[in-house]
Order: sequence, then structure tokens, then C-alpha cells
Amino acid sequence: MKPIESSPLFQLQETTQEEQSLDFHPKQFDDYLGQKELKEKLAVYTQAAHMRKEPLDHLLLFGPPGVGKTTLAQIMAQVMQVNIKICSGPMLERTGDLVAILTGLESRDILFIDEIHRMPTAIEEVLYSAMEHFRVDVIIGQGVGAKSVNLPISPFTLIGATTKAGMITAPLRSRFGITERIDYYNEEDLQKIVLQNTQFLGLEFTDSAALLVAHVGRGTPRIAKKIVRRIRDFAQVSQITQVNEQFVHKALSFLAIDHEGLTDVDRLILRTIIERFNGGPVGLETLAALVGEDKETIEDVYEPFLLRQGYLEKTPRGRQISGKSLLYLKSKLVGQKTVS
Repeated sequence: MKPIESSPLFQLQETTQEEQSLDFHPKQFDDYLGQKELKEKLAVYTQAAHMRKEPLDHLLLFGPPGVGKTTLAQIMAQVMQVNIKICSGPMLERTGDLVAILTGLESRDILFIDEIHRMPTAIEEVLYSAMEHFRVDVIIGQGVGAKSVNLPISPFTLIGATTKAGMITAPLRSRFGITERIDYYNEEDLQKIVLQNTQFLGLEFTDSAALLVAHVGRGTPRIAKKIVRRIRDFAQVSQITQVNEQFVHKALSFLAIDHEGLTDVDRLILRTIIERFNGGPVGLETLAALVGEDKETIEDVYEPFLLRQGYLEKTPRGRQISGKSLLYLKSKLVGQKTVS
């Protein structure tokens, strides 16, 4: 089997260096917990392509950050016994960067591009002929003496990952033979992931403790794993050998995470809307200025969870507290720094 590779020039964006060294990374579909229907589909696609000794159809994976898009791509490479090269859309600044990667691919290799919607237009246009005809156009020389050379490349699979599927251009989207969504995890699957990760870290968690972490994990394995690592720190300092539900409550209070998974920033956003705008609506830019976060961070990191939980509503006039929870949030948040 060929080893999984990633160019040092194009750093893996899905996880930090700490997460890569401390997280459990599944190598097979059986070890990948949750996303049952999607996992079954991808297992069939990759196994069929491997049996035919053909590259897998180009695949677009879209969904929220931290739900395992990169991990799935790595598993597919393992199943197909091919290399995978991983890069990020914003880091592909010049067409030469992409051409260098494409010409370095072997037959049936996988190229994984994270945040593919953020690629420059010139880079995207190079991908069109590469995806359809496995050829790239290279400009040799400069000025009037410049000429275009059509360079063949090995048949490969492009796996594009994005958190904003709506920002993928129609010409690029049409070139993907497979398009699949990865959604947030339910608490049962997230509990299993927590227990799997604690075993890898050498921690002993009770089932109820793992379920509590899953409950505050926002449906996202990456967030749940981060909480587990911080609980691990807290347990080690406290000289606790078995983590139970009571200890998790204590650790979450220390981390300023309440029983619904709200953080200090979440509470600040809600408290600002209540105290300054009587529940809203308020424009995103105004809210970002008052909270001290940029609007993209609020929109991409904090807002999706608050919307899913019913704490927040988006209207044409801006963000506002939902009617059903306004009184509850006022009594819980106004004048309080944290929620226990």
C-alpha cells in the first residue's frame, strides 16, 4: 500500500498540529463512527473504483467545519491504496502551485482541496481541463514569445471540501461526479466518538460523562475532542483516574461552558442583543463591533449553533433573539457574566 502523503508546502487545514498528534484518526470506514448512510455510499464508491483499478469520480463534500471531511478523504485513499495530497484553497495563489501538484500525482491518486470555494478564479480554471480531460495548459516563456503547452497528467480524483456549498461556482460544481453533505452528529454518535478518543488518550470516562461531553459538543467531533483534552488536563492536575459526570460538570464550569454548550462568547452575543437592542434585530456588523469579534467569525463559528438551538433568529433586518426564548434568556443572562 502506498503511504498517505501531504506536501509540507500545503499544510493540513482541518486540524491543528496538537489535534493531529492527540486525536484518534480512523484508518478504515469501520473505525469512522457516525454518518452511517454517507459512509456506506462512500465505501461502495471507493471499493468499486478500486476493483476496476480506476480513479474515483471527483467528489465534493460539503458541511460544517470539524465534522470529518478530511478524515473521510484519508480513509478513501487507504481503501483505494493510493496516495493523497492535501492542500487548502486559499493557499493555491499561483497556477504554477496547482500545476506542480497535479503533475506530481500518480495514477488514481487523490488530491484533497479544503475550503475549495476560496480558490482564486485563475486556479479554478486550470482545474476544469484537469478534471475533465486530465490535461493542464502551461504557459512557457513571456511576452510575444510565450506559448501554451498542453501537458498530460495522470488520471486522478479531486475531493473538494467546503463549508459554503453555495459559493462553489456552477462550472466547478458540474464537474464533480459525486456530491455529498456531511451533517452535524447526533449525541449518541458523538458519545461513541468521545469514548473512542478517550481510549486513545488513555482516559477512563463513564458513559454518562461521555454523553455530557457529547451534549455540549455542538454536534461536532472536533469540538468534543477539544473539550476532552481540556478535561484530561483538569483530571491530571486534580489526580482523577476515572472521569464521571460530576467531574465533567466541574470541568465545564471551569472552562466557562454551560450545560447547553454555550461559551462566554455565545453568552456575550446574546447578552449584547438583549441589553443593547432589547432582543433585536441588530445588524451583523454592529453586533461584531460591540462583541469584539469579526463578522465572519460570528457568522461561521458562533451563529450556526445559536440558530440551531433556537437562541437566535436571522431576519432581513438583522439578528434577534427568538420569541420563544426571549424571556428565558433575559432571566438567565442579563447582568450575569456566566451561566452555570
